[in-house]
Amino acid sequence: MDIKDFKAGNLVSQPTGYKCFMPNIINQTYTWSEAGINTLLEKATLQLGALNSFSQFVPDIDLFIRMHVVKEATESSRIEGTQTNIEDALVKQSDINPEKRDDWQEVNNYINAMNHAIPRLQTLPLSSRLLKETHAILLDGVRGEHKLPGHFRSSQNWIGGASLNDAVFIPPPHHEVDRLMGDLENFLHNDGIAVPHLVKIAVAHYQFETIHPFLDGNGRIGRLLITLYLIENKIIDKPILYLSEFFEKHKNLYYDNLTNARRKNDMLQWIRFFLEAIIQTCDKASLSLKKIMQLRQDCEGGKIIHFGKKAPNAKKLLDYLFTQPVVTAQQIAEVLGFSLVSSYKIIDNFIKAGILHETTGFKRNRFFIFKEYLQIFHT
Repeated sequence: MDIKDFKAGNLVSQPTGYKCFMPNIINQTYTWSEAGINTLLEKATLQLGALNSFSQFVPDIDLFIRMHVVKEATESSRIEGTQTNIEDALVKQSDINPEKRDDWQEVNNYINAMNHAIPRLQTLPLSSRLLKETHAILLDGVRGEHKLPGHFRSSQNWIGGASLNDAVFIPPPHHEVDRLMGDLENFLHNDGIAVPHLVKIAVAHYQFETIHPFLDGNGRIGRLLITLYLIENKIIDKPILYLSEFFEKHKNLYYDNLTNARRKNDMLQWIRFFLEAIIQTCDKASLSLKKIMQLRQDCEGGKIIHFGKKAPNAKKLLDYLFTQPVVTAQQIAEVLGFSLVSSYKIIDNFIKAGILHETTGFKRNRFFIFKEYLQIFHT
């Protein structure tokens, strides 16, 4: 089917008076005649390949994956209204102000969900079962914990508005979710249709958000679906690409393009937006990796090298800081096997070298931040 002839679905009246949106199935081949899509698709594919190749040459890339995951969790949760920043997400819950602990828990649940789902792909294909497992972790002990964690919804949900009567969008009824998600799953794994991977996951993400299969957490699971698909299909080897920051930055366009695909059948514009998200995110991710490599070289070759006999422990601490850039003296003592006194001594060396900065101004319960590294993830 030519994508310009895409029909998203129809509004269907329900017995209680409201109308929900019933999406059409998507498991089919898509073609297009618009040359602009080809140009964007080529550029996005090349950029993604270049990022993946570049990541393979970054020493100890797994040291930096954790920070990419933390940033994704923070950005994806922010779209849903949480206020936790990267620095907050990296400290213990007990060190967070009580009024921020719910947001902290939601972000850290997202981190745990991603850390579960990505290695799980080695034993379980991308499927409703995997998404349900991930969803159960996402909603564990947080504000959505009573909204059927790990299960598709068994009642009607809606987006926007105070009720079904004034909702902005009403997804299909719950008894259609299994059928529609089955079609979505078949589409993702259908090797018999000639649809490029980036177009396929663009359509799949749109369809997932339209089905809205869970009572809560659909946005976060839907965005994680993108990364899981790219990894499962070996488009990327490591979880280094996340689109939530782009979607958060262009939140209105993100929602408008999804809405127009449903209301105006404009799937082409949604695919354009999605491919542009890939292109810009790849550019930014590559630049971030280059900055990280340069920072590490500067710290090791220009600073730690002058630590003399302390250099081996300093190198070990530096490696730790690239996975945990917000630390306490107690954490450092545990990582290095030091006493607290020795921990403060090496912290002092790192402060003098300009690697760590103390942020609280307190004499007790102090936090030390690898500020230059964190700044890379804020730009």
